[in-house]
Amino acid sequence: MTRPGNWTREEHVLAFNLYSQIPFGTIHVRNPRIQQLAELLGRSVGSVSYKLANFARLDPALQARGIRGATHGAKGEEDIWREFSNDAESLAFESQRLMAERLGETLTEYADIETRDLPKAGLEREALVRLRVNQSFFRRRVLSAYDHRCCITGLSVPALLTASHIVPWASDAANRLNPRNGLCLNTLHDRAFDRGLLWVDENFVVHISARLRSGRMGKFGDAQWFCEFDGQPLRLPKTFSPDPVLLGVHALTARRADGN
Repeated sequence: MTRPGNWTREEHVLAFNLYSQIPFGTIHVRNPRIQQLAELLGRSVGSVSYKLANFARLDPALQARGIRGATHGAKGEEDIWREFSNDAESLAFESQRLMAERLGETLTEYADIETRDLPKAGLEREALVRLRVNQSFFRRRVLSAYDHRCCITGLSVPALLTASHIVPWASDAANRLNPRNGLCLNTLHDRAFDRGLLWVDENFVVHISARLRSGRMGKFGDAQWFCEFDGQPLRLPKTFSPDPVLLGVHALTARRADGN
């Protein structure tokens, strides 16, 4: 039996959590993850699907593409979206915690984070767990936007993909969980991006460092998989296209390191 009535704040937070992790085009009653959330909430699949579409009407990334989502919504979605805009890290963490509780998992299990290197207990451990849980939220949001495919190479092996921050986590607190500050990259190109050996310009074109192209950092053949993408367009996602301003910040630093 499904539960009628108004949605609670907790239910809205859980719906937002799922909305943040699946592509807009998969918001429909046949999506197994929507079916799962409906079961957890005791609501109809159609009700949950419509709730996610209500969140979509507030999404600036979709608005920029002329996509409206549902034409009508409730104040609850607006309140949660406002909370996330004002304090993304707190709401992201809460949404992960609530989902773990509903699934009967520990928070670290649900977020799929490594904890073996953390202190056994105490404030330091709590702070590091919180950090990694929010990084997990960011990762899921970015990889979902790119349909789990590297935006440079097209590689689609989930275990080899990462959500790369364009401007590092520690450098820009306001954009830590902003999916437009993220790129889905394979682990090798992620490391090169982080080291300034490749960058993406404001027009979404990939550039490979002259240090790699010239062979100064090793044999040219070793860098060939990088060089073949030099000058190629980025594979853009349907939502959360990378912010050109943030790309410009990263590119400027990388070009300076490259001597340009």
